[in-house]
Amino acid sequence: MIAHSERARQWVHVLSGGFALLLRVLTWWQAAALAATALVFNAFVLPRIGGRRLFRPVDEARGFPLGILLYPIAVLLLILAFPTRFDLVAAAWGVLAFGDGAATLVGQAWGGPRWPWNPEKTVAGTAAFVVSGGAGAAALACWTRPAIVPQPSLTFEIAAPIAAAIVAALVETIRVRLDDNVSVPATAAAVLWLAGLVDVRSVLASRAAIVSALPWAIGINALVSWIGYRAGTVSVAGAIVGAIIGATIYAAGGARAWVLLVATFAAASAASRIGWERKALLGIAEDRGGRRGAGNAIANCGVAAIAAVAAVVTPNVNAALLAFVTALTAGGSDTVASEVGKAWGRSTFLVTSLGRVKPGTPGAMSLEGTAAGVVAAFGLAALAAALGQIGRTMMLAVVVGATVGALVESVLGATLESRGVVNNDVLNFINTAVAAAVALAIAR
Repeated sequence: MIAHSERARQWVHVLSGGFALLLRVLTWWQAAALAATALVFNAFVLPRIGGRRLFRPVDEARGFPLGILLYPIAVLLLILAFPTRFDLVAAAWGVLAFGDGAATLVGQAWGGPRWPWNPEKTVAGTAAFVVSGGAGAAALACWTRPAIVPQPSLTFEIAAPIAAAIVAALVETIRVRLDDNVSVPATAAAVLWLAGLVDVRSVLASRAAIVSALPWAIGINALVSWIGYRAGTVSVAGAIVGAIIGATIYAAGGARAWVLLVATFAAASAASRIGWERKALLGIAEDRGGRRGAGNAIANCGVAAIAAVAAVVTPNVNAALLAFVTALTAGGSDTVASEVGKAWGRSTFLVTSLGRVKPGTPGAMSLEGTAAGVVAAFGLAALAAALGQIGRTMMLAVVVGATVGALVESVLGATLESRGVVNNDVLNFINTAVAAAVALAIAR
């Protein structure tokens, strides 16, 4: 067996980012064809010309190098997603190549302190990710900029890639087995896409209102988070992160948007208390005695917070508010469905096979829990309409989006969470993102 060299693998990973320079002169179909060619090369040619040195032991056991194949697939998907914005493709590619590669090289060479939530990741590696990924992504975006019509501002081409590198670096520290060649470019692409929606005129128009609301947003959410901690509904980290998310939603969306957030959290917290004794006996009760942590807050409200900000920094106010309401509804109704199902479910099954399983099994659903989730979704959608966040005609889109998001989460839970590829927080985030996307598609 050929000895594996992780250092060589990462240098190939980094240097492959040089091909992004071609994006300045290629059409989208030429770039897509080259990415497809790279996939074929990595799959069939690379192993025959000494490339097996880049295979990790797990690749040898599996029979194929998953990460080496996912790299060109990720680039191909970026090209197909942004066929007229190769600056975004180049930036996301730069984050993947230079950021992710540098994180591994520096982390292994320097070691040092590790993140408390993931001892496998070092602080030095994350810092290298941000610096190398941000610089490389910004340089590639600026290089590709002359080929974009209309030409983006130089400020955008520098600031957006750096922001993408920072967020992707944080996502890379999450303790899941999802391949970085998927999570990193997907995160970077999402941040770059959102940054591309920002409109300077919208920002200037809403700036005064946000500044005026900010003191109230900080004060009220600090108080509510402290009360939540004292009441045993959130952990210390959950209180801090929840306060940040709450303040963001209050400042960007206003008091009515914040009321919907509180109602969603109240519904989720109440559902967590239902049948606590039974869930505790079965070993499926929420950790920390039912206290919600920072991961819970980000997973269930992160997409909603982003949408609330989008409502004031982009011209797409109605679409952003619909995404905000749907994401919150999806997170709250899914928690209600899960907790009611674990407490009262008598017919729990996997959506992928329809086979009966024990309550609390990853991806499991129950008739009782599903019904409770739909009722909760209708209730939250109705509240959002009453608060003026959406029109009443959009209530059905919200409920359908939340239901589809829950189904997608169940499928991924049964297929990926059970194998340790993703955790429940990642699934909840995906649930809310899918729900928002489905509602927006219905609205259009």
